Amino acid sequence: MVARVETVAFQGVEARPVDVQVHMAGGMPTFTVVGLGDKAVAESRERVRAALHAIGLGLPPKRITVNLAPADMPKEGSHYDLPIALGLLVVMGVMSQTDLDKFIVIGELSLDGQINAVAGALPAAMAANARGRGLICPEACGPEAAWAGMDEANVGGILAPRSIIALVNHFKGTQVLAEPQPMKATDARSQPDLRDIKGQEMAKRALEVAAAGGHNMLMVGPPGSGKSMLAARLPGILPPLSPREMLGIR
Repeated sequence: MVARVETVAFQGVEARPVDVQVHMAGGMPTFTVVGLGDKAVAESRERVRAALHAIGLGLPPKRITVNLAPADMPKEGSHYDLPIALGLLVVMGVMSQTDLDKFIVIGELSLDGQINAVAGALPAAMAANARGRGLICPEACGPEAAWAGMDEANVGGILAPRSIIALVNHFKGTQVLAEPQPMKATDARSQPDLRDIKGQEMAKRALEVAAAGGHNMLMVGPPGSGKSMLAARLPGILPPLSPREMLGIR
């Protein structure tokens, strides 16, 4: 039997799809990961083995082969741990393949079965949303991934479990994982306030009209007339941005 779990490989800020194929067959007991992975990917074998043992599941004495396709694209990072582990759970009969078909999976495993944070949760969530998939990511990455704003037609949503056992229980119906909320954008610097400006009543009125109606503004005047001072205070009278709007301007 071959289990398939979809994940991503990061090339800059772009997330490219990767198919994690897990095969288990008779023969000399081995655990091999192929597909042009780096050292972190090769070391995933021991993290996965220990994490599954921590939740009471030992790997059967069989020949296990994990292929990261496409095999000619370099794979870097530890976020392949969780998709490999879930693929093993499918071939071992603990989970169903249909449960994972609608998700993209990222996450690093600790030796006690916990799922550690990884980089790239937001690009992975955006890639999942574009492909009509949900995302399974570490709990610590859930608020970041939620910024992608999953479409309502996407039935997968975002699952951010703390551990493998929590994820297994969710799919078995004994535990429900709540969908994470987007994290708040914080800025230690105080925003310049429009009330700091003395005079310039016409210019301040123009800022208020532009902010209320969503209009464009063109400021013309000699240096020192206050154009930059006024422009710096425009964000302070605009409504808060939604996560999707923030992604568009950052």
